[in-house]
Amino acid sequence: MIETVKRILGLGKKTTGIKLIVNCERLEKRVALLEDNRLEELTTERESDRNIVGAIYKGKVRNIEPGIKAMFVDIGFEKNAFLQFWDAIPAALDSGVEAVSRGGGKNNQKKQKITHKDVPNIYPVGSDILVQVKKGPIGTKGPRITTDVSLAGRYLVLMPFNEQCGISRKIDDPKERERLRKILQELDIPEGMGVIMRTVGQGQRARYFVRDLSLLLEQWAEIQRGMEELPAPACLYAESDLIDRTVRDFLTDDVDSIMVDDQKAFERMQNLVGQISKRARKRVQLYTGTQPIFDCFGVQSQIDAAFHRQVWLPCGGYIVIDETEALIAVDVNTGRNKGSKDMEKTILQTNLEAADEICRQMRLRNIGGIIIADFIDMKSRKDQQSVYQRIKERLKRDKARTHVLPISQLGLMEMTRQRAAESLASTQFVPCPHCGGKGVIKSPMTMSVELQRALHTVMRQNQESVHEIKVIVHPDLLNRLRNEDEEHLVDIERRYAGRLSFRADPTFHPEKFVITNAVTGAEIKA
Repeated sequence: MIETVKRILGLGKKTTGIKLIVNCERLEKRVALLEDNRLEELTTERESDRNIVGAIYKGKVRNIEPGIKAMFVDIGFEKNAFLQFWDAIPAALDSGVEAVSRGGGKNNQKKQKITHKDVPNIYPVGSDILVQVKKGPIGTKGPRITTDVSLAGRYLVLMPFNEQCGISRKIDDPKERERLRKILQELDIPEGMGVIMRTVGQGQRARYFVRDLSLLLEQWAEIQRGMEELPAPACLYAESDLIDRTVRDFLTDDVDSIMVDDQKAFERMQNLVGQISKRARKRVQLYTGTQPIFDCFGVQSQIDAAFHRQVWLPCGGYIVIDETEALIAVDVNTGRNKGSKDMEKTILQTNLEAADEICRQMRLRNIGGIIIADFIDMKSRKDQQSVYQRIKERLKRDKARTHVLPISQLGLMEMTRQRAAESLASTQFVPCPHCGGKGVIKSPMTMSVELQRALHTVMRQNQESVHEIKVIVHPDLLNRLRNEDEEHLVDIERRYAGRLSFRADPTFHPEKFVITNAVTGAEIKA
């Protein structure tokens, strides 16, 4: 009753329509973020896969390549990790962080600046090195690492080797930024270290930041002990599992509720949330329904629809997403959207909806690298700017670092998105055994042409010794040979005075055929 009165008077917490749905199975855990029951983000973690992004290792330098300004470090994996020279020196704060001068009268004397030329001397071959994984193994590439180590807490990020401090620019209230700036300057940060205040720290009391810093410093002390005591290669710190990361990264004041379908995970999340806020524990609820949790909340059907190559837009238009080795290509089409008589309005509406969906799909599929979006041509520069601003606005909610350029004269928008791990498609699918990942196979007509060409070669070369030939083919090719190419095969028999027989084998690849001596059964190569 009290909560109802508070809501009527506008005093209670406003609902945002944001939910977290947590599905725990033996082989896989999944977390879906819904906004007004629409799937916006999906995170998966499998028991067999190790998420090493963020993990800290004691490694050993194996070789240095001055030509590419990089070195290879053994951190205990099959492939050595890749460390570029500029990742081995303290980095400047990200553009998404506002730098804050340290308070408390600390000694801010300038240290000698290290450049990439100094790196081979600091870390010679055979030396031990403390590194953190910034990008996991992708395809044939090993992990990518950095010496610029950071530890993420609930409200702070600790940087042990970087004395810069900052506040997330996503906190846009000037008064709140000033309040946090004062809190940061009063924190007892050890000399030579720095911290960044995370977005989730907005509105939090000073004591929460003090406690978070204390926990992070304890973690760092353990890592330092491991660096001194353990032989390389060794893992000194492993990133938390999906349940812990969900509480740390996703559970903010914007989230109305968390539904979990596993008793142990529910109890664990309640304990973790209780350490942050006792009131927030009520938001974690145990799902006990008989229907699978992702089906109950309509998540599974949205996953199935979202990961098609072609994704439909509410207006009737659609986008086509193709993931290649070099980049992600997105094509925007009007489709069934005929719109009003004003074609320019129809095109703008389609492009704006496409902008929303592209940003959503980037998060959903965890696609990264270079992304090229081919929007429908717009004559008006104002309309182009509207689409560009819509993309920038939607990318603000993306946790990965992004960079986007205005629409070019060719109607293309170029953007980049931080890629820390393989895309969801890469982890969920394997290349098709038929097409090898190309997405296409040769048609029966093409295979018929190739087979006839091979028969001409074989029968010409063995005209005197082999008179009966047996060909084993895929059923689709045999159907083509019988119904459309029979006359051509009869001409081949007459030309070389031989006899051809065919047999279908459904286990054959559509692009495979075998030519044999019908008498001996020996294969004849063309």
